[in-house]
Amino acid sequence: MSLEHVLLGMLREPASGYDLRKSFEEESRHFWSAELSQIYPALKRMMERGWLVCDAAPSERGPKRRVYERTHEGTSALESWLRQEPVEGRDRIAYIAQLIFLGELDDGVATTRFVESLHRHFKSKLTLLESALDEMLTSVDGNIDALDATGFHEYLSLQMGIAAYSARVDSSAESLALVAERYTGVVKND
Repeated sequence: MSLEHVLLGMLREPASGYDLRKSFEEESRHFWSAELSQIYPALKRMMERGWLVCDAAPSERGPKRRVYERTHEGTSALESWLRQEPVEGRDRIAYIAQLIFLGELDDGVATTRFVESLHRHFKSKLTLLESALDEMLTSVDGNIDALDATGFHEYLSLQMGIAAYSARVDSSAESLALVAERYTGVVKND
């Protein structure tokens, strides 16, 4: 999955780079993150491809802001991407690498702290996703059929995210038990 396609999807309405960054923080944080240092070069590439146009718009403070809008070509690129097979991506999961190399330390305390931290992080993410799903369902009195097309697809993504983080919570709890077996007396129960 490319940042460009995610941005095309986010540009349902014209937005500035700053607005897009804010959307990542508020709406897209469940599946993607991007910094301004990534967003602006991507927007430039998208303009060069003809996927976006940019206009100056008044700003509440300071100079005019650049507002980006999807072109017909950009909408076509988004639609083409959406009709492709699912893109799983080649995620670099840094914590897995860290976990592998923690063996270099052979330190039960360090391993315990690391896995406990992962477990807390996964539980926090799961809680966040479950809260977002609850909020969505409350807004339609639990009637999924009342969701518009965008809402329904957000519902599906939340369901998948909850399943993924539930598995991570379970897996990290199992890992904590294994660490406790290996390094007896080191692990505190969560």
